[in-house]
Amino acid sequence: MTEHAVRRPVVPEATPELRAADDFDARTLRAETSARFTAAVAAIEAGELRFPLPGGGATAERFASLQATAEDDLCLARLVEGHADALAILAELDGPAPVPGSRWGVWAAEPPGERLSATRDAEGRWSVSGVKQYCSGAHSCTHALVTAHAEDGRRLFAVPLTDETFQPVEGTWQALGMAGSDTPNVRFRSAAAEPVGDVEGYVNRPGFQHGGIGVAACWLGGAHAVARPLRTAAGRGGGPHTDAHLGTVDIDLHVADLLLKSAAVDIDADPLDLKGGARLRSLRVRGLVEAVCDRVLGHVGRATGAGPLCHDTRHARNVADLTVYTRQHHAERNLAELGALVSGREKQ
Repeated sequence: MTEHAVRRPVVPEATPELRAADDFDARTLRAETSARFTAAVAAIEAGELRFPLPGGGATAERFASLQATAEDDLCLARLVEGHADALAILAELDGPAPVPGSRWGVWAAEPPGERLSATRDAEGRWSVSGVKQYCSGAHSCTHALVTAHAEDGRRLFAVPLTDETFQPVEGTWQALGMAGSDTPNVRFRSAAAEPVGDVEGYVNRPGFQHGGIGVAACWLGGAHAVARPLRTAAGRGGGPHTDAHLGTVDIDLHVADLLLKSAAVDIDADPLDLKGGARLRSLRVRGLVEAVCDRVLGHVGRATGAGPLCHDTRHARNVADLTVYTRQHHAERNLAELGALVSGREKQ
């Protein structure tokens, strides 16, 4: 049969009215998450919600708070984690003190494509221009820590987000998962910027590795949320196969919980990474938690079938959100780095 002999069915396009009615309501999710983020920051400032700085003796509480926030809502956790991480970075690198009511993001992704550039004028004032990708909370943050490329290398800057110099690029965050996290590209136009730390100071500080484990705490909270329908099904007498899936999930979540607590103890014992184990620790924790999340998604889906995905909006969102969020892990690239460290071919 020739190529021209193959007849493909012509499917009529939906009318504009039907397309509009079928649109995923990301705008509402974004607005709801933004309102909860604002409330969370107010609670942090009032001392009602605590995220102790990593390495200060209460890192386990920090991770537990991140995990609990994520178990409630992964999109909210993404914004809260960014704000809490920004406060830790500013403290570690002696950055500017956040003003009351400010909501911070950490926008440091460096994927291929147009990037953010930093320049300094004759009077020594810095500004940043260009596009930054994956900027969570773009419509709700008031300030951001951003990485940008200067003549002397990559630097971190504190940038106030004003309408005159900053604009989210609409349509650049199409994901159904993590829709409420509001993570589009943003464009800066000569935005005033204050350097925080030295060249490559953002990634070379010990807290960079501690912060990576904080993200894993959010993933783990999401996995606990995804497991809820499986616990419910088993509690109603789902049968031996359901029990087997729940048993497997329980082991995975329990081990990941223990590893997170152990990592917190190790961070508090060596906050400045004088022993040089922070990168190895981060890779191990993130690698295991990502794998646990993947297995939990699989076991819950196999045990409960399509029902919760089709009839439980909260569960469907949890599954979609966790699937997207864990892709922040760099998969085999991170595992290869871990293997090289464990083998001794690369130094920590």
